[in-house]
Amino acid sequence: MQLLERLVDWAHGYFPGISGPLFHVIAGLLLVVVAVLLRHVVAAAVLGRMHRRAAQGGSTGEEQLVLALIGPMGAFLIVCGIYAALAVFNLPPEAERLAAYGTRGAATVIVLWGIFCAGAAGLGHFEKVARSRDLGIAVFMPLIKKMLGFVFGILAILIVAESLGLEVKTFLAGLGIGGLAVALAAQDTIANMFGSFVVVLDHPFRVGDTVRIAGNEGTVEDIGLRSTRLRTGSRTQIVMPNKLVASEAITNLSRMPQRRVDQAIGLTYDTTAGQMEEILGDLRSLLRDDPGVHPSLVAAYFSAYGESSLDIQIVYFTSDPAWEKHMEVRERVNLKIMRAVAARKLAFAFPTQTVIHGNALPPPAILEKGSGRDV
Repeated sequence: MQLLERLVDWAHGYFPGISGPLFHVIAGLLLVVVAVLLRHVVAAAVLGRMHRRAAQGGSTGEEQLVLALIGPMGAFLIVCGIYAALAVFNLPPEAERLAAYGTRGAATVIVLWGIFCAGAAGLGHFEKVARSRDLGIAVFMPLIKKMLGFVFGILAILIVAESLGLEVKTFLAGLGIGGLAVALAAQDTIANMFGSFVVVLDHPFRVGDTVRIAGNEGTVEDIGLRSTRLRTGSRTQIVMPNKLVASEAITNLSRMPQRRVDQAIGLTYDTTAGQMEEILGDLRSLLRDDPGVHPSLVAAYFSAYGESSLDIQIVYFTSDPAWEKHMEVRERVNLKIMRAVAARKLAFAFPTQTVIHGNALPPPAILEKGSGRDV
C-alpha cells in the first residue's frame, strides 16, 4: 500500500490547490467508485461470455458455477477498493490496525462465501444429473447439502475467528472438556444424525415412497438430519427419529414389482367332484385372461374340507403394485368369480350347523299303529 500512497502523492502534485488531507479523501472515494465500476464491468463480461457459450451449447455445470461466483467476486473487488481507500486516508495507527482487521475478516468471509457458492453449485448440478438419470442418491441430495452446509458453517466460523486474531485453539481446547458432557446430553441427537448417515448411504427409500417402519405405514415426505416424516393413509403425519429408522426393519411397498392377492372362497357341500373340477378350470382361465393379472403365478386349488364349506384357495399377483390399480383388479376378478360360480349352478357356502336330538319323534308309521304310550 505504500506504492499506492506514493502514487496518490504524485498525483497530488498536479492539483496543488487542493489540500493534502482532502486530496487523499477524494482519491480514496475514487478508488471505491473504480472498484464498483470494475465489479459491474467484470459481471457484464462474464455474463456476456456465458451467453455466447450457451448459444454454442456450452456446459450447464460451468454456467451454474460462474453464476454462483459472480456475487463473491464482485464483493471481493469492492472490499479491495475499500481497503485501498482506507490506505490512502492517512488514518491514525489504531484506526489503520482496526481497518486491517476488518478488511482481513471481510476478505476471509468473501472467500468462504465463494467456496460455499461453488460447492452449492456443484452439488446442485450433480443433483440435476442424478435426477435426470434416475439415480437413487438424487432424493438424498437435499439432506446431503444440509449436512455439508452445517459442517461448513462451523468451519467457517472458526476460520473467520482465527483471521480476526482470536485464540481459536484455546477455545477448542476448552470445548474438549465440555464436549464430553455435551455429547452425553445430546446423545439422542447424535444418534439421529448417524441414523441419517445410514439412510443416506443405504438409501432404503426415497421421498415419495410408501414404506412400513416399526408398524407405521405411510408415504415419505421428508428426510431430515434428525427425523423422517411419513404421511399416513388417514392424512396424519408421523415424525420418526432417524435412529429408529436405522435400527428397524423397513418394508418399501413402492418397490414391489407386483402386489400379491391370496384369498379363499368356499362352496357348499352339495358340490360334486365333477363340478369342482369344472369350476377350478373356470377360475384358472379367468385369471389367465385378465389383463391386470401377472402371468408369473396363477393358482386356484381345492385346498381343504372346511367346517361348513369346500374351500378353494386363489393366489395371483396384480401387474400394477399401485394400491388403486390393485384394488380395481381384485374387484374385477371377484365379480368374474361370482359369475362363474352362478353359471355352474353352484353356491357359496356360509357357516351352518345341523343339530340332531337324541329324543327325536319316531317316524309317523309307528305313531299310526299306536304304541300305547306317548312319545
